[in-house]
Amino acid sequence: MDCVLVRVDNRLVHGQIIEAWIPFLKASRIIVVDDEVASDFFRETVIKMAVPSDVEVRIHSIEDFVKSDAVQENDSNDRVRSIVLFSNVWDALRAYALGFSFDKLNIGNIYNDECRQKLSACVLLSDQDIASIQSLLQRGVRVEMRRIPRERPLNIAEALKPLL
Repeated sequence: MDCVLVRVDNRLVHGQIIEAWIPFLKASRIIVVDDEVASDFFRETVIKMAVPSDVEVRIHSIEDFVKSDAVQENDSNDRVRSIVLFSNVWDALRAYALGFSFDKLNIGNIYNDECRQKLSACVLLSDQDIASIQSLLQRGVRVEMRRIPRERPLNIAEALKPLL
């Protein structure tokens, strides 16, 4: 798989992905990695219906995704430009810890009732979010906040420096 974007957005598939990120990255596959969605036929169906027919949609639980051919090193024939979406940071960290390697994580939208740090109107981080981001940063992953491609990315490490 040619992974062109790894993103956390609690809305998963929505207008910013379909209208901005897919054309900008010339992606032709979206992979939703979420245990709840993978076990909910209705939500899975709604997501698939929202995506244009020329874009492949795959939906996996975290463990199934990490074990999938798309992630395994031996699948070098799969060069499909893919966007991988997680609904929260700790799921991205869990996938990373289980073997899904990525150098950069994009944060688009995180809504959290237990907000400890508000980075923007769209990114409200809990203690668990902050701890997961810190763990990814320690593993060498660059974490940025950017809703759409034309925005300038914000380095999360700099924004959270007082808390880390």
